[in-house]
Amino acid sequence: MKMISNEDLKMLFTEARTHREWLPQEVSDQTLRDIYDLMKWGPTSANTNPARIVFVKNGPEKEKLISSLMPQNVDKVKAAPVTAIIAFDEKFYDFIPQLLPIPNAATYRDMFAGNKPLSEETALRNSSIQGGYFILAARALGLDCGPLSGFDNQKMDEAFFSGTSWKSNFICNLGYGDLSKLHPRGPRLSFEEACRIV
Repeated sequence: MKMISNEDLKMLFTEARTHREWLPQEVSDQTLRDIYDLMKWGPTSANTNPARIVFVKNGPEKEKLISSLMPQNVDKVKAAPVTAIIAFDEKFYDFIPQLLPIPNAATYRDMFAGNKPLSEETALRNSSIQGGYFILAARALGLDCGPLSGFDNQKMDEAFFSGTSWKSNFICNLGYGDLSKLHPRGPRLSFEEACRIV
């Protein structure tokens, strides 16, 4: 596999920023489909793909979303052209026979279906991993992102997922960020502070 260019690395990582202010520019439904069609190829445990996404644009659905937010996040979501609710399906295992085409796929399904702590942990962990793929896919398609976790999960789940097996993980604003409103970039830990080679 060939390394991507320095320009691509800048776009995905070193010069990408978390945005809180947005330009008044729409994001097309096709672009949202394209994000999913990229992110879905990232690896997950046993190819379970537990992430589910609701893209919220405007109107009453946006008001429902705003009602579950902590006060400091309201203006960020109001201004964003799109907010994605990155959720997970607690019953992701029902899709294992479809997603894991091997002779003993039913064994995997039964393993998760019969062990709620394992299935909950797997769904949360892997939907979080998929959320990372989501952000990279959005950036690769020229969008800016503003991931947030400051909201009432129970209230959001009641508003959007009542009667389903879906549960919210985090949300991510999408659009074209206003570069003039960015603060200086926050520091990161060094390799020596965050890593060990053993």
